[in-house]
Amino acid sequence: MTFNPLEHRGIPLDRQLRDWRELAVEPVDPDRGDPYTRCRIITMNGIEIEAMLFSHHFARHCPDLDVKRTLARVRYIEAQQQKAVNWLLPGASSVLETTISYEQVAVDLTAWIARMEPDPYLTQAYQFGVLEDFDHLYRYANLYEMIEHRKAEEIVDQLTEVMPGRPTPLHHRDPVDNVREPYDRRGANPLSKLHALTVMAAEQQTMNFYLNVGPTYMEPIARQLYQEIGMIEEEHVTHYESLIDPGETWWEQLVHHEYNECYLYHSFIEQESDARVRAIWELHLNMELEHLRLACDLMRRHDGRDPAEVLAPELPNVLTFEPNKQYLRELIATQLDLTTLGTGYVREAHERFERMQQALNSDGMPPSDQVLDAHREMFGREYRLQTEGEHPVPALREN
Repeated sequence: MTFNPLEHRGIPLDRQLRDWRELAVEPVDPDRGDPYTRCRIITMNGIEIEAMLFSHHFARHCPDLDVKRTLARVRYIEAQQQKAVNWLLPGASSVLETTISYEQVAVDLTAWIARMEPDPYLTQAYQFGVLEDFDHLYRYANLYEMIEHRKAEEIVDQLTEVMPGRPTPLHHRDPVDNVREPYDRRGANPLSKLHALTVMAAEQQTMNFYLNVGPTYMEPIARQLYQEIGMIEEEHVTHYESLIDPGETWWEQLVHHEYNECYLYHSFIEQESDARVRAIWELHLNMELEHLRLACDLMRRHDGRDPAEVLAPELPNVLTFEPNKQYLRELIATQLDLTTLGTGYVREAHERFERMQQALNSDGMPPSDQVLDAHREMFGREYRLQTEGEHPVPALREN
């Protein structure tokens, strides 16, 4: 069923404030809940955090007090939404268990978007990134079995395979090679704009999560792995944020943020298996419809344009969490040895890439490889979850 959020009115803003009882949501069951429900929760937490951060940055650059007040009122509700969403995660889960869910989000969200993206250049950007997140999931799964003596399959429920992707040590590139070409705001498919904003927001919250939880571990190997992958997530945020056209006005970006929230809440209502969580998605969608209306009014008043000029006339097919096993295996078979050079991709280990590798690894083995060595020493093998088959892990070719 088609759905155009511009044609719907939501809950008036002055009726959206929730009291503490309403915000005290019951978390999902960590053992019997749908793994993709956790993925949807993590995704929407990242989307709400991005909405708040964008609104703060907008306010810091906006001289109009009335606009700043509107942003502040909406932002307070976004902050309540973020608390309600993120507090759905079970407190009984360890940081590593939540981390594995974060990486399951990165794998299956980015893979689905890569499959649906209409722009080949943007598709390549998502395909490149997902092979790195795939390997992060694999490294954390090995760490999880070492520290907590449990298997990642209990978390991902065999919906997502756990096996090597592009080796994590090869993700460290010269920063200049993490910057991509942006889409052209004047001709880009509206769906492409939603995809770029969604993946950027998801990677941003992963970066923030790792930089905060990493030093809370006592085990040196865990602290070091979070530090290494946290640095790669910084690269990924650079990679994805550079896809967004910087020529979009603040007003245009505001309506994109609000429209994207409507798109994702609508998508997750359509597929949510947990009735209690689905009710939260429905409530938040009705809130976001009003946020979108207010953003559109601001754009008309201050940007002199109709938001319909830059937004999709109706929401595209719902964003879906589903297994992407075959798609990922095809990428592994064809793109594992890629790295970046300028705004493009190459298979050769070029000079800037090699300099970065030497600078980081001059004093020994990177933490992501130390994890695998320690796991082999402890269990006589590496941990992986596969449904069938195997694949090789080629190295980057030398010049």
